Amino acid sequence: MATRRLPMNRTREILRLRWTQRESVRRTAKAVGLSRSVVSKVTSRATAAGLDWAALEALDDGELEQRLYGERSTLGEQKPEPDPQWIHREYKRVGVTLELLHLEYLQQHPDGYGYTTFCERYRSWLKRRGLSMRQNHRAGDKGFVDYSGKKPTYIERETGEVIEAELFVVALGASSMTYAEATASQELMSWVGSNVRALGYFGGVPRALVPDQLKSAVTRADPFEPGIQRTYEELGRHYNTVIFPARPGKARDKAKVEVAVQVAQRWILARLRNETFFSLGELNARIRELLEELNDRPMKKLGGVSRRELFERYERDALQPLPEQPFEAATWEKKTANVDYHVEFLKHWYSVPYWMRHEEVWLRVTEKTVEIFHRGKRVGAHARSNVPYRHTTDPSHRPPDHRAWAEADHAALAAWANTVGPATALLMQRILSRSPFPEQAWRSGRGLKRMGEKYDNQRVEIAAARALRFGANSYKPVERMLKLGLDQQPLAEDERGEDSGTVEHENVRGPEYYLH
Repeated sequence: MATRRLPMNRTREILRLRWTQRESVRRTAKAVGLSRSVVSKVTSRATAAGLDWAALEALDDGELEQRLYGERSTLGEQKPEPDPQWIHREYKRVGVTLELLHLEYLQQHPDGYGYTTFCERYRSWLKRRGLSMRQNHRAGDKGFVDYSGKKPTYIERETGEVIEAELFVVALGASSMTYAEATASQELMSWVGSNVRALGYFGGVPRALVPDQLKSAVTRADPFEPGIQRTYEELGRHYNTVIFPARPGKARDKAKVEVAVQVAQRWILARLRNETFFSLGELNARIRELLEELNDRPMKKLGGVSRRELFERYERDALQPLPEQPFEAATWEKKTANVDYHVEFLKHWYSVPYWMRHEEVWLRVTEKTVEIFHRGKRVGAHARSNVPYRHTTDPSHRPPDHRAWAEADHAALAAWANTVGPATALLMQRILSRSPFPEQAWRSGRGLKRMGEKYDNQRVEIAAARALRFGANSYKPVERMLKLGLDQQPLAEDERGEDSGTVEHENVRGPEYYLH
């Protein structure tokens, strides 16, 4: 059977969690949405290849794949299995821990499994029996994230419309310290922004974030192998934390936040029911006031200690530090570089190194930047432009012989235009000379030639002549006329004036010639 080769971005995430986060195989497998055996094999291959995290970061995806899969790894020998029934029986006794049971297992089987695998075998047996272990939340370990089913509202001042908002809630596992805010939606940018603000409120980062399997967090809802949404996964890397989606329909996976949501509904939403707000900002200002009261409120079940007291006493120092800069949300899109070594995003074209023509790349787009990645490495970065039908070109991306290449291709376009007619030839001349960057003019010139491939020459020539009357220097007017059949309609009276852009030549008949 052929060895399964993971995408390199998944491989890098596995090794980041195993090596830099020191996560167990089980927790890593849950975070990346893969089986434990796959995680173990990837880690073993990387170790056998002599890699560490520093060496891995210096490799591109191709080099990493070659190092990992150049040779097949050999399977280890079968080890004696622990007795799950004995573990389950002994584990119920006072003071007995899994670590103690593992030591006793090794006394009988010195060549047995390590502690992590020993625990995995036991937990797998529990799952098959439908049993579960009571969750014991360690300080700084997890933050549970969810939205409330009940929603706050505010009134649009100008229209009087009542607008429903979403209530976002995060609760830390050990102290139950809570963060809540209202957002316009559960869309990705709102979701990511809320997570960033929550971590800023806590002043630190838990080792894992446990969201529900909503679309902004996962791309594939699955109880065992959920796919993490790429931008949210990137947030996890930025904050050096792990994303652990709760299993669908398993309330005990996120019981902490479900209780926090109920508390927020009772002590925040219920107190807002007789208050009126005229913007999301006003609503959130009031929610923040009530949130501070909630976190200072004594909890009867814990002897009157508040969430904030527990947080300050046990959990604040256990959180990982925040990075210097908060995470900036980005969207990712897969693109293929065109022959003119540019990729398109929202009708604007950005350059890539010329040798990447026809290569598949990923765009990471923020509010201000467009970064381009090829096989896991950044190969270009541009300031984002919102001007459509324009190009942003890095001079270093052009090939040394770019001018010769462009001129040759421009000559071919001009030669084709001459075969259609003088109006088409003049329009092509305007198109090719309008921009200082040949690749920009080339694209519009190719657009005009494409019209010639879809329509007969006579119609293209008429449309080009009409476009010249209005000073056109793009193929777009020609395209619109041909699609709407306007080239076959008579000219309106106010369109019959002279145009300085027409061709003065004895062989040029003019557009009127074709209208009779």
